[in-house]
Amino acid sequence: MPDFLLEIGCEEIPARMIDAASLELRTRLSDLLQRERLAASQAISYLDTPRRLAVLVSGIPSAQPDVTEQINGPSVSVAFKDGQPTPAAHAFAKKAGVDVSQLERVTTPKGEYLSAKVTKKGRAAADLLAELLPKEINSIYWPKNMYWRKPSEKFVRPVRWLVALLDDQVVPLEFDGIRAGNQSRGHRILADGPVPIARPGNAYVDALKQAKVLGRGDREAQIRKALDAATRTIPGARWREDKALLDKVVNLTEYPSVILGNFDPEFLELPEEVLVTVMRDHQNYFAIEDGSTHKLTPHFLAVLNTDGDPQGIIRHGHERVLRARFNDARFFWQTDQKHRLRERTEWLKAVTFQKDLGSYYEKALRVQRLCSWSAEIIRQSGTQIRPGVIHKAAYLAKTDLTTELVKEFTELQGIVGGLYARVQQLDADLPENARFAIADAIYDQYKPESMEDSVPRTLEGAVLSIADKADSIAGMFALGLQPTGSKDPFALRRQANGIVKTIAEYKLPLHLSRLFADAREAYRGSEAEKKFSAKVDFPNSLRDFFRERLEFYLRDALGFKYDVVNAVLAAGSDDVVDAVARAQAVTKVRPSADFESISVAFKRIKNILRQAAETKKEIAGTVEAAALQEAAERDLAARIPQAAKAVAALSAQRNYEPALIEISKLRPAVDTFFDKVMVMVEDDRLRANRLGLLQTLLKEFSTIADFSEIVTEGTK
Repeated sequence: MPDFLLEIGCEEIPARMIDAASLELRTRLSDLLQRERLAASQAISYLDTPRRLAVLVSGIPSAQPDVTEQINGPSVSVAFKDGQPTPAAHAFAKKAGVDVSQLERVTTPKGEYLSAKVTKKGRAAADLLAELLPKEINSIYWPKNMYWRKPSEKFVRPVRWLVALLDDQVVPLEFDGIRAGNQSRGHRILADGPVPIARPGNAYVDALKQAKVLGRGDREAQIRKALDAATRTIPGARWREDKALLDKVVNLTEYPSVILGNFDPEFLELPEEVLVTVMRDHQNYFAIEDGSTHKLTPHFLAVLNTDGDPQGIIRHGHERVLRARFNDARFFWQTDQKHRLRERTEWLKAVTFQKDLGSYYEKALRVQRLCSWSAEIIRQSGTQIRPGVIHKAAYLAKTDLTTELVKEFTELQGIVGGLYARVQQLDADLPENARFAIADAIYDQYKPESMEDSVPRTLEGAVLSIADKADSIAGMFALGLQPTGSKDPFALRRQANGIVKTIAEYKLPLHLSRLFADAREAYRGSEAEKKFSAKVDFPNSLRDFFRERLEFYLRDALGFKYDVVNAVLAAGSDDVVDAVARAQAVTKVRPSADFESISVAFKRIKNILRQAAETKKEIAGTVEAAALQEAAERDLAARIPQAAKAVAALSAQRNYEPALIEISKLRPAVDTFFDKVMVMVEDDRLRANRLGLLQTLLKEFSTIADFSEIVTEGTK
């Protein structure tokens, strides 16, 4: 079976867009092959660079297999009249491609109909790919598109060449006015020009290597090797690992090399965060640190998209640009020190948070109040916390938005405020350790920025982070600006994830409903409140939103099984810490036979009660002991209060694992009940009492998890 190669050559694609587009192209091609009965025998591979997206497929059929299918036509009564075929019969025979005499008769529930076996000839793979691939290429999602030659066809950058080969045969597809051929192009500087491709597979990869174009894995390995080699020239140094930056420079190059540059050691007086941000975010440089102290050294590493810099001209240019950027940063730092953070709070009145939610000054006051309420809840739980530190940090947290350094380097908001709070005198009588605690809280206020990011380092920072995010979410939801589908312009999902993660990791006694009731209360009487939407069901919309976020955290961040997560959240999703503890307990107890059996029983109970409700059968609110006739139901009724008391006592202390074991001990009594007792009997009073018994059982023991959600062996 032949191999297939598709290469889309274009102007340089933005580095951040390559990986997603490459994956989508592979997925679309795989789906197309499956859909058209041309499935490949092996996994699809790829070779992407800034100037190309390439997909290689091994072992696809050269043509679709023929398909024989039975098709039905008109009824016999319509197809024949007086024993002779009518025009309807002839039309059907023509459609099926057979003679009328070859038509068969089949009996269906609607009567006797004509039928024919039709063999659909499979089309050649080359013809199908030429016809269908342009549409798939045109459908790739890009954050921004360009329309070049054809208004109906779009791509992220102008397409310059196409390679489409089925073994050594060119597939005659066309996209954006470019017809596919068998010639690729090499490195723009080192080997630009036509590169003949004999066939897909190794021949393609080798041809590009000769033309100074490497695949992603080879580029990363070459960059790492070059970074190590350059760093070894500095005794005791090592380059600072930065996965995001490494991924970026890999997608910026086709044949990378590395140069070592230097900067004036006097710039090391600036905070490390500022220096690294300038190097990484603005220049794509890797920082170099001392291997023992981990402090920055006055050197950097730049990745080039060429084979070197023997004369040092490129290195000199990079050093000159970095010196200018560092001088700007130093000037902004020194200029900012002329005004203390406390002075800048008034300036926040002129900085808009959101057009309907007022200024950052108003947000700071709201967050302050929310921090105070949350800190008091935490303090009453017996946890040591410093409310004064949080109060001052919340008041100053957003002041760095008025600084020149943040205006220039927006990535440093929050961080700059923390750095300035550490070096400035906030209050005349404020102890140094309190100032440092305030600085740390301000520094970490935006953490965690993702599920992979760490939470704030201090409890005070955690409370500030939660309050800041809760204020934003509450305001946006009250305005009716909650996320919809894939749209989340205010990053509310990310902020909610941060709240859940922080509460969970610090084990904070903050219930989500209370947190957002307080956050909503902080807006009371404000101008923003007048713009809130009356159509928004604030408590329920927030509850549903955070249930999704908590489900995401439990399943994707902590790795709990989906049915465990569903069972736990069905029993309550307001207390994050409690939900995590219950998920852990259910996961531990789940493998036991008793637990699986009791889960099956709870499914059965839930179904019985649902059917009773649907048929409007009475369910006793209180079980009448005198109406219990069978020994099995009397035994179960006697065991429920004892077990419920034990489970309640253990659950109150969050000892959920032994509580679940207590519930599992009911298995013999429950099994015997279902073996010996008929619930849906004719006697109304007896049936209502037995339904009430089952409802009591379900209610008493579903506070930890809804066991009916657990997938058991028989329901997989």
